[in-house]
Amino acid sequence: MTQNSLSPSMSADKEATLKNAFAAAVAVADPQIIIPQYLSKIFPRGQEPRGRCLVVGAGKASASMASALEVYAKANWPQATLAGVVLTRYGHNSPTTYIKIVEAGHPVPDQAGMDGAKEILALTNQLEQDDVLIALVSGGGSSLLTLPQVGISIDDMRKTTEALLRSGAPIEEMNVVRKHLSAILGGNLARVAIARGAHVEALLISDVTGDSPADIASGPCAADYSTYLDALNILQKYELDESAIPASVLNHLKQGLSGEIPETLKDSDLINGQVSNHVIATAYKSLEAAADYVRTQGYEPIILGDTITGEAQAVGIEQAALARDYVAKGIDKPIALISGGECTVTIPAGLKGRGGRCSEYLLSLFAATSDLPNIAALAADTDGIDGSERNAGAWFDGVIRQSSLDSGLAPENFLSVHDCYGFFAELAALVETGPTLTNVNDFRIILLDKYV
Repeated sequence: MTQNSLSPSMSADKEATLKNAFAAAVAVADPQIIIPQYLSKIFPRGQEPRGRCLVVGAGKASASMASALEVYAKANWPQATLAGVVLTRYGHNSPTTYIKIVEAGHPVPDQAGMDGAKEILALTNQLEQDDVLIALVSGGGSSLLTLPQVGISIDDMRKTTEALLRSGAPIEEMNVVRKHLSAILGGNLARVAIARGAHVEALLISDVTGDSPADIASGPCAADYSTYLDALNILQKYELDESAIPASVLNHLKQGLSGEIPETLKDSDLINGQVSNHVIATAYKSLEAAADYVRTQGYEPIILGDTITGEAQAVGIEQAALARDYVAKGIDKPIALISGGECTVTIPAGLKGRGGRCSEYLLSLFAATSDLPNIAALAADTDGIDGSERNAGAWFDGVIRQSSLDSGLAPENFLSVHDCYGFFAELAALVETGPTLTNVNDFRIILLDKYV
């Protein structure tokens, strides 16, 4: 078969392979499946909660986690009294009876999130000796739990978050700042529970590189390794001064640096506490599930890793070069390059942009592989929402590429204004799943056939 030939049936096969691989990655992190599995390990028969069990949490998967927990508890914890509050992003709700679900703003916090976080903190302050606190935490929890410390308003938190987003700071650095402004993040939730004599079990779905409990939703129940000095250095690094960051935020961080207010939770604070953090789903496990699927389709999977970060356009160019290297060496068997990790998109002042880091990466890959007309690829966020629009991401193959040529769509024009959503929307090449009710970071796959 020649390099430029791709039949409609083969194109349909590629689209199905790409989308089914993504579906496999998402399915392995489904809270309805993994929550019961882990609860049975954390609370084995004979050690089930027998009294007051308070459930709190936040994140894009937290409502689904709460729903799964309720079903499990009803069948297995007859002596437990269940109550609680969980925050999730708008549109990510799931049915519950005893646990209140609050929908709120993400990634920029809003009043609904602040009110819900206040309720979580108030309930945690009502814990008594030997009560059980179960924290259900997933990606997105940092924004949802940014209940400000005293003296900082929700508007000030919102302005700080927006400034960090526009600066291009990676999520890890954003969260260092948010931990030091929050009454809940950075282990502060666990600190309250420890003081009340409660037993804490946190179940975490990871969307961060490294899967550290301190980084997942900024670690509301985990010891924090960062400091107020780190937070101030990050603002300085991105030249975010008093013109971009509210005075109340800067003053709070300076007070922390001088020791006037306590640091975030540290390992030494946990010596006498009953606190456990359980990472129950990770990006790498999802990449492995996708790899298992593509094997059934005749592709040899190559997992590039779940920690690939950087500017989305730069990562697209790098992976285009990698794909070209494989082609140059010769491909005896079709291969699938699979990767995860959270890229960033830095938007210059004056531009709004449409889309997110997945579609930006994918369009960069598309533009950089014009010499590989039959390459196929997909990039999507496992939570079902990529950036500013309602799509999870996008995909392309040789037929999509030909359609772009026929339509006169130049990818460089869309990349220059960060309108990657607009490009793929024109070609009907968006991946639209709706909220998946889980979140294990971004998913990327490139298919290379031996005839490419």
